[in-house]
Amino acid sequence: MTKLGEIAKYVRSKNAGPFWVTIDIFCADAESFERIARAPQLTPRAIAALYDVSENEIRQFHVPALNVFKVSFPRPTAQGSLRDVDSHAGQYFVPLLSLEID
Repeated sequence: MTKLGEIAKYVRSKNAGPFWVTIDIFCADAESFERIARAPQLTPRAIAALYDVSENEIRQFHVPALNVFKVSFPRPTAQGSLRDVDSHAGQYFVPLLSLEID
């Protein structure tokens, strides 16, 4: 097994409005993209457990033409609220980097 951070070319997270986060996983080639897109560690259920959100609220987008896998989910608090610890959602991707991918 290999860590997602070693397979992906680039991984980032950002706001998708004040109430959602989007994580983009860019792959260097189609083979890496397919490996990530099929990984059981990245199913909606697995992402929901990792980020403590409802599985029904996970949105995934596969963009094979660009070798990009995207996942979006609601932020735990609204952007800029008193309890918001990452206003730009720039660090949400970090837990994915160490996931072991089959």
